[in-house]
Amino acid sequence: MSNDGGILQLSEQVRSGQTTAESVLESCLERIDCYDPVLGCFQNTFADVARERAREVDRLVNDGKDPGPLAGVPVAVKDTIVSRNEITTCGSRILENFVSPYDATVYTRLLDAGAVPFGKTRCDEFAMGSSTEHCAFGSVRNPWDTSRVPGGSSGGSAAAVAAGFSPASLGSDTGGSIRQPAALCGVVGIKPTYGRVSRYGLVSFGPSLDQVGPFARSVEDAAAILQVIAGEDVHDSTTIDTPVPDLLGELHSPIEKLRVGVPSEYLVEGNDPAVNERVHAAMDVYRSLGAEIIDVQLPLTDVGIATYYVIGPAEASSNLARYDGIRYGRRADLEPGEVLFDLYARSRSEGFGEEVKRRIMLGTYVLSAGYYDAYYKRALQVRRLIRDEFNSVFEQCDVLLGPTTNGPAFALGSKNDPLSMYLCDRYTVNANIAGICGISLPAGTVAVDGHELPIGIQLQAPALCEPTLLRAARMFEAAAGYENHLPDLKKTVASS
Repeated sequence: MSNDGGILQLSEQVRSGQTTAESVLESCLERIDCYDPVLGCFQNTFADVARERAREVDRLVNDGKDPGPLAGVPVAVKDTIVSRNEITTCGSRILENFVSPYDATVYTRLLDAGAVPFGKTRCDEFAMGSSTEHCAFGSVRNPWDTSRVPGGSSGGSAAAVAAGFSPASLGSDTGGSIRQPAALCGVVGIKPTYGRVSRYGLVSFGPSLDQVGPFARSVEDAAAILQVIAGEDVHDSTTIDTPVPDLLGELHSPIEKLRVGVPSEYLVEGNDPAVNERVHAAMDVYRSLGAEIIDVQLPLTDVGIATYYVIGPAEASSNLARYDGIRYGRRADLEPGEVLFDLYARSRSEGFGEEVKRRIMLGTYVLSAGYYDAYYKRALQVRRLIRDEFNSVFEQCDVLLGPTTNGPAFALGSKNDPLSMYLCDRYTVNANIAGICGISLPAGTVAVDGHELPIGIQLQAPALCEPTLLRAARMFEAAAGYENHLPDLKKTVASS
């Protein structure tokens, strides 16, 4: 599938009759049939339903009606976002046959805009992971090198865009689960301000941290998707009642006198040298565009992981209590003499994977009597300090620049201990803790074991400053020339 012109151009071609929504969809499905057996991006595709949606778009066009700003654009959706009459598993055996009776708000908004959602992408179970290896139905492989991870937890959504399976996709970001896989797969991923996008219909991991956002091949494409899915929702009381700004209107207009802050805590010896090189190169790009580079400090960067892994698991422990084999989820078979407690224990033991169990136990522990004040309450206090630290730094600069991850994609199975996996999110978790917005952008590649692997840079901006964030991102993208730089999938698969 060719999408060199971008989502807006593709939509215009459908509306003008130069192509049809159905032919665009078929191109995606053919490519998935060819290559996804190797990559494993999709948990399922609902091709027949998607074809009918595409035909409806084409019927509207033929009748002289405008299907919407995303007319005929295929969109893949993370398997934690529910849709009516379609299976949503969250990558877990406990929900392997769950069929939702309703659509998530973001899903409805895609449909209303004329987009064609056509499949659910694999993710770490209940969005808990950084590699998409913790999916009960199989790992996802990186389209640049199939021996490596795509990142997580939204690895399937990121890899699907990088592989050319879909022009765009939706993911969710609780501690970096959009930005980190975007970096490892060489695409654009946006984590919006908390409350900018409705979480209604997103199966929750950490409700004070989760946010739905887009993956795409360019900043403009990602902004086009965000424009559609953002906005207040009566079904989600945490959404912000501020009108969504015109994210595309001034996207291509450079920001005069842009102030770019670079935290010293983000450029450390622990990073892969190629990561630091790419960030320094990005600084040079911004300088060449007339931006001011400002050295700043974020001393609480190193406490973000510890804070996140108290708050996140605590919320997950509460959220996942409902999956007991009676109210929700897979129910185990009881042996003679077993009672209700055994049903709960067996159903949850069989249904949840090891990483989910680990986080449930951790969350239950930090919420328990005698430990609540020492862990959970203290984490909430540190959360406020992290938010205040960002607010203080943003008085000095418009955006923050740094790495998205501390290295390129790592090999499947290479991070066997939980701590090393958790540390993959060092540069991303604090944005979720503080509720600010962030974006990961491709910033070049590095050669590793005969493969070119992407490196991502991250920009962060204050809450509700998506227009500034996106314009600053587009400035870099236009100057650096990494837009639509995707892997040669035929070559990648042949070498796997």
